[in-house]
Amino acid sequence: MQKRQRQQQTAQAEENRFPLRRPRCGGDRPGPRPGHRPRHGTRQRPGQPAGQPLHPRLSGGTSRALGETTQKAQGKNPQRSDMEELRMGALLSVSKGSRQPAKLIVLEYKGGDAKAKPVVLVGKGLTFDAGGISLKPAAGMDEMKYDMCGGASVLGLMQMAAELALPMNLVGLVPATENLPGGNANKPGDIVTSMAGITIEILNTDAEGRLILCDTLTYAERYNPELVVDMATLTGACIVALGRQPSGLMGNDDALCDELLKAGDEAGDRAWRMPIWDEYQEQLKSNFADVANIGGPDGGSITAACFLSRFAKKFRWAHLDIAGTAWKTGADKGATGRPVPLIAQFLLNRAK
Repeated sequence: MQKRQRQQQTAQAEENRFPLRRPRCGGDRPGPRPGHRPRHGTRQRPGQPAGQPLHPRLSGGTSRALGETTQKAQGKNPQRSDMEELRMGALLSVSKGSRQPAKLIVLEYKGGDAKAKPVVLVGKGLTFDAGGISLKPAAGMDEMKYDMCGGASVLGLMQMAAELALPMNLVGLVPATENLPGGNANKPGDIVTSMAGITIEILNTDAEGRLILCDTLTYAERYNPELVVDMATLTGACIVALGRQPSGLMGNDDALCDELLKAGDEAGDRAWRMPIWDEYQEQLKSNFADVANIGGPDGGSITAACFLSRFAKKFRWAHLDIAGTAWKTGADKGATGRPVPLIAQFLLNRAK
């Protein structure tokens, strides 16, 4: 009982810490009911036993649930055969060690003008990450169920947009899979071909998040987006660089990054911008492919973002590394819900 009370108190403290500044909604766009705090499952989903809340096999229910919220939302679930036809070789390779096929959760919310370009949100949905053949240490591996926090955040944000009837078009993309060792799993030295046609040498199978994200970023091109923001528990290096206070922010557009920083300050869910200068790309050179999936020990969170930037050249893009902020460890272990406050505030500001 005391443990449950402590968890409830912690959750309430997090709610109080991250208040959202909601704009007034006019016309037929009702605002939230007074005192209403919708539970979007962003904290609850990752805390359940690994795989259950966003298990690749169960992802279809997520799309249907959002579709029931409003007629302006709909979901799609490309199957493995669809992804093979799209040649999403990087994403599909990560799931080879698992008995469960990878899925791509696609959620569309159409609250704006039919001709308006959508904002695309991408969230890493690793329902469990053992590291693959490059196996993680046993200590703390139970927390790798939280590697889906980026995907859970996107689901919560899409539901929030539907409930608040935000006057904009949104697309949520969540690549959902597991990264496990197995007889058919990726091996260090393997080369895979991404949806963009870029070949990738896998030097470390535990750098899998960027593999599922790169194909998803390429998939986002079909929407001709106004901008794309991805959020992922991507690198432990981000925790080394920034600790567990701010999320790491990188991107190819200064104005977009400034918007996100401002929203983070307003919501109390801060981010800190890090560089992705061209010089860092040198660390990703491969003797056998177009690019390696890791860039060595130096600036690991930066080189991970540099890797992703190669797949985001056709739109304004920002990347949030939430490895240090998405969940807490120790006695208060559990998902925090970040960066939902930051991105929610960002969307609300754009809806004014």
